[in-house]
Amino acid sequence: MDAVVIRGVLLDFSGTLFRLEPGPGAVDGLHNADGTALTAERYADVLALMTVPTGVPAHLPADLHDSWHRRDLNPEVHRAGYEASLVHPELGLGGDTPGKLYDLMLAPSSWRPYPDTEAALRLLRAKGIPVAVVSNIAWDLRDTFAHWGLAELVDEFVLSYVVGVVKPDAKIFEIACERLSVEPGAALMIGDSAEADGGAAAAGCRFERVEPQATANRQDALLGALRRHGIAD
Repeated sequence: MDAVVIRGVLLDFSGTLFRLEPGPGAVDGLHNADGTALTAERYADVLALMTVPTGVPAHLPADLHDSWHRRDLNPEVHRAGYEASLVHPELGLGGDTPGKLYDLMLAPSSWRPYPDTEAALRLLRAKGIPVAVVSNIAWDLRDTFAHWGLAELVDEFVLSYVVGVVKPDAKIFEIACERLSVEPGAALMIGDSAEADGGAAAAGCRFERVEPQATANRQDALLGALRRHGIAD
């Protein structure tokens, strides 16, 4: 990397700082349409569907594609889109399971921070580098950060349903930079989606991708990304 002083950092939420990993027993009592218990394997498939960063689920009917693309701009559309997807016969979920799975996704305790999330945020705070969480999302993430004791380490939350624009539109990254009082050329965006988060490059920001692995399998990707841009202990 050529020398550029990073004066502000933008961070994606899902797959970057946190991952949707509800604890043991989270789906106890939930069933498939045939009455059998929801298995761990099937649940993992559903979790992947509920956190897809781009595109639409393969089974989603064409008449729901438009609302799916707009889901991160409106909480009601978000719920309706996900529940419509989750009740599709191809998923084979039974009874009130789709609605309960959606509610589980919104619970702060269902999201687990990556092992180096806190260390990365504290490093940035110690360096005096402001942080904005930039997320395509339809609910307020502050409760999740507060649940894990991390809320005070984020300066700005730039959430699509609040600002009315979704990644990869350059505007959302420009808004984040404006709120941090940082020029885009001196900002670094870290995210797991080259398509969505990589839109920061069009705004003039630097971009670093991390893999959206299980939290147990990704120990220091955030710290590594910061080091590659000259931010280290």
